[in-house]
Amino acid sequence: MANQYQLVVILNAELGEEGINNLSESIKSKIEASATSIDAIDTIGKKTLAYSIANQTEGFYVKYTFTSESDLPKEIERVLKITEGVLRFIVVRVGE
Repeated sequence: MANQYQLVVILNAELGEEGINNLSESIKSKIEASATSIDAIDTIGKKTLAYSIANQTEGFYVKYTFTSESDLPKEIERVLKITEGVLRFIVVRVGE
């Protein structure tokens, strides 16, 4: 059974516009490869962090809403943990 999920990613703002676009496209392609559908991609933009993460005080936020089987979020988390330029991320299942 497919569930709807939201993924919020904080990217390193020092990557620049081109680096952020490339990284967000690679995340999108990873989701598209296994997800049933991508419902929405919201680029929230650059925000000041509440505390520094890896000596960064600003991050670029992107939110993905997608529908997939229950094994995809674990795979996305595994990939994002080792992806250079990702400061933080969270994947949550949207309640019914």
